[in-house]
Amino acid sequence: MENKSVFIGVFGDNPVIKVLDFFITFQAFDYPMTEIAKNSNVSYSTLQTIWNGLVENNIVIKTRRVGKSDLYKLNTINPAVQQLIKLDWNFVEGSLKEEAIA
Repeated sequence: MENKSVFIGVFGDNPVIKVLDFFITFQAFDYPMTEIAKNSNVSYSTLQTIWNGLVENNIVIKTRRVGKSDLYKLNTINPAVQQLIKLDWNFVEGSLKEEAIA
């Protein structure tokens, strides 16, 4: 059985949430779309269908081009993304507190 993050547990196991969870977890790095799909456990074709929404809403940004691949990372300057990161940490802290009580 796969361990799911608290973020996915709260918001559901759908492709956008999986991609956001991946980016929040590994926000210091940039990735090509193939690696994003693989590491977020979303098919590449599904990632392509949701990708424009993430880019247009300034959630992810293109950082550079390596060979034929564009690399992207989480746009941590975006205030909405900053709130998502805080929310994720609040969920994690709440989960840890519950485990300590139990």
